[in-house]
Amino acid sequence: MELLTDPNIWIAFFMLAALEIVLGIDNIIFISILVGRLPPEKRDFGRRLGLGFAMVSRIALLLSLSWVMQLTETLFTIFNQALSGRDLILLFGGLFLLYKASHEIFMEVEAHDAHGKPDENPLTTQETVKTGANLFWGTIIQIGIVDIVFSLDSVITAVGMVDNISVMIAAVMASVAVMLFAAKPIGDFVEAHPSVKVLALAFLTMVGTLLIAEAFDVHVPKGYAYVAMAFSLGVEVLNIRARKKRQEKKAAH
Repeated sequence: MELLTDPNIWIAFFMLAALEIVLGIDNIIFISILVGRLPPEKRDFGRRLGLGFAMVSRIALLLSLSWVMQLTETLFTIFNQALSGRDLILLFGGLFLLYKASHEIFMEVEAHDAHGKPDENPLTTQETVKTGANLFWGTIIQIGIVDIVFSLDSVITAVGMVDNISVMIAAVMASVAVMLFAAKPIGDFVEAHPSVKVLALAFLTMVGTLLIAEAFDVHVPKGYAYVAMAFSLGVEVLNIRARKKRQEKKAAH
């Protein structure tokens, strides 16, 4: 009961939950883009499963704080650059994010024209079911890989802010609940506007680059990336409104 009546605990909880939500923006964008490739009837389930895995991975890391802290110890040195377990996770996670974002940009910009219409290569019902299952679980595995990378960054931040494990877990659960609420409208908006989708993928490329830089002890505050993304998104929203008004004028004439 003392925890519930301590104002410092509540302040720490709300501050950490807000920070977890901000740090989860890139996670939401990544999940939304990958889930957008699933059949419409499976997107909500995939989104919930992906965010559920994000919550489980964060809580699991919080419950193994001693192991997480050991990840910051130097494993070996290359060219006078000390690398720890955390650095390796960030490095490979950043490389994976760069690859995946670049691949998705290619699929969005080039592959539609290169492969022609979907109906040109019809599949049998059995092949369609098999392909759908492989796509679904492949998507979930990719979400899981990036969730672990983002969770590590999130947990290390949480440890630096709060020293009460119960507050950390409560803040993580609250942030994931907010992300569950926000993920669908964000995903629908990104999917409905291809230019915003490419912009979001460019943002993920930036995040991947920041993770790689972090692995080599080059600390670039994520706030810079978020401000750049917010500015670019604001410009794109204005472009979308301008296009919509032009279409309305054409329809009126």
